Amino acid sequence: MNNNQSDNKETKGIQTLLGDPKKAIIKLSIPMIIAMTVQTTYNLVDTLWVSGLGIDALAAVQFVFPFVFMATAIATGLGIGGGSAISRKIGAKDKQGADKVASHSIIIMLIISILFMIPFFTIAEPIFAAMGAGRTTQMAVTYAQILATGTIFIFFSFMATSILRAEGDAKRAMVAMVLGGVINVILDPIFIYTFGLGVPGAAWATVISMSIPAILLCYWLFLKKDTYVTTTLRGFHLDKKIIKDILQVGLPASVMQLSMAIMMIMINLILNSVGGIDGIAVFSAGWKVVTIATMPLLGMATAVVSVIGAAYGAKDYKKLKIANIYSIKIGLIMELAIAISTFFLAPYIAMAFTQGEGSERISADLTTLLQIICIFYPTSALGIASAAVFQGMGKGIYSLVVTLFRTIILIPPIAWLFSVTLNLGIQGIWWGIVASNITAGMTGFILATLYIRKITKKQEQTQQYP
Repeated sequence: MNNNQSDNKETKGIQTLLGDPKKAIIKLSIPMIIAMTVQTTYNLVDTLWVSGLGIDALAAVQFVFPFVFMATAIATGLGIGGGSAISRKIGAKDKQGADKVASHSIIIMLIISILFMIPFFTIAEPIFAAMGAGRTTQMAVTYAQILATGTIFIFFSFMATSILRAEGDAKRAMVAMVLGGVINVILDPIFIYTFGLGVPGAAWATVISMSIPAILLCYWLFLKKDTYVTTTLRGFHLDKKIIKDILQVGLPASVMQLSMAIMMIMINLILNSVGGIDGIAVFSAGWKVVTIATMPLLGMATAVVSVIGAAYGAKDYKKLKIANIYSIKIGLIMELAIAISTFFLAPYIAMAFTQGEGSERISADLTTLLQIICIFYPTSALGIASAAVFQGMGKGIYSLVVTLFRTIILIPPIAWLFSVTLNLGIQGIWWGIVASNITAGMTGFILATLYIRKITKKQEQTQQYP
């Protein structure tokens, strides 16, 4: 790429982030919604193929899923932290600072990915046994250990795509993510059934599908070097201020995601006491559908973080309110349509998950879960958009408080209250999740709105009385 092309690319990326926030959100959201929907869909397809192996296989995957979610949570959180810091540096027109943040982000991610995989090869079996995996323990251990070998690819990919999104290059981030999803969809049936590997085959398909996009991203960042942000490890020196800048958003964002994994473990424990292995299998399949249903919001949230970060770095606070309200409006419309569709298509979705031997007995419960849980989809737009606003401004602790309020303080106790204390059984868990999400979404929206109003008013007063 010649200098003129590079300059045009740099200008275009900066203009996207610092221009009209509505247009920026749409432009950056669409590729990420596509990419994240494809990635989540391959998780759903993975579950569909595994469900054909029977209830035990589906339950084993669900026992591992909270830890997979945990790895994804850490990677996502650090990616958000790095991306937010980069966007704020770009907004402040500090390219050298953005370069340093990117390099630090990659190093931090690689170190943590290595640390994360160690427990899966040392204490996996007692962990799953303690969780109540029972007869599925060994299957869960094997599945988890194979996935652990690909941890470094997963972590690197999350950070690399975050760097691309932070500079407004959502299209290439989309290409890498979609590539991984498509490869996984192709490899799943081959490894699970054609090669006869069963549950371990699903794990190997995932590892391979994540390694290929990681190689492509490595080529873009380190070899081709045509990105706006320059990422280099040559002559690298740790800077405590940069690490703090990344972690002040990245750690709360990771804990936010980790709290989801903890919440899922707690829900699994409640389910195990109320509905047994069948109840866990229902939740395993149903939560995959929930994840896909809310994925457009998460895709849009990645755009909101970048746009808000750039506006905050440029101290253009009026754009914060515009970006927040606009993203919520779009999110409400999308999720309302998805909720209505899910309610009426629930029996057919459940049918797709109950093709394996003995799986038909959970079909009715799965249909009920899908029809109850979709009630909270529209209000998710409030909480997710508000969390993205705080993350973009570098106020990760605010997002963390709202998320912990939902995942730890509200969902498990209310699920237990409805299912056990009020004797509503497994359906009480679904209603508990709905009530908690609606309450937390409204709380997040109110906090974000008040904070934006506060800093905007303060800026106006400063300009009026310097």
